[in-house]
Amino acid sequence: MAYDADEKTLTAGMQVVEKLGLLAKANPALSDDLRMHTVTALFGTIWTREGLELQERSLITLASLISLNREHELRLHFRGARNLGISKAKIEEVILHLAHYSGWPTAVTANTVLTEVWDEMDAES
Repeated sequence: MAYDADEKTLTAGMQVVEKLGLLAKANPALSDDLRMHTVTALFGTIWTREGLELQERSLITLASLISLNREHELRLHFRGARNLGISKAKIEEVILHLAHYSGWPTAVTANTVLTEVWDEMDAES
């Protein structure tokens, strides 16, 4: 069964995914339907809503992933944040703030992953 995506929402979602640069490191194990649903429902509907800028949505996403200690997704979204022009210093400030709410282990993991991703992206440049 194939996921039925609205072309307008799919296009909008793909534009956001491309701005974030998520495709280069996306999980190839995702099923086609889950990938299509993610692009259309999450990026094509939620990330494109009025009310928040892409950078704000990116920081909110990072805060959630840091708090939930989702290392794999953090790697993708740290890349996305950098591709949107969010500085490493700003992300480090988010991590420091969250250490008091989600705990030191989540902050340490996030800071470690951030440094790895930033170094990897510097090497790619």
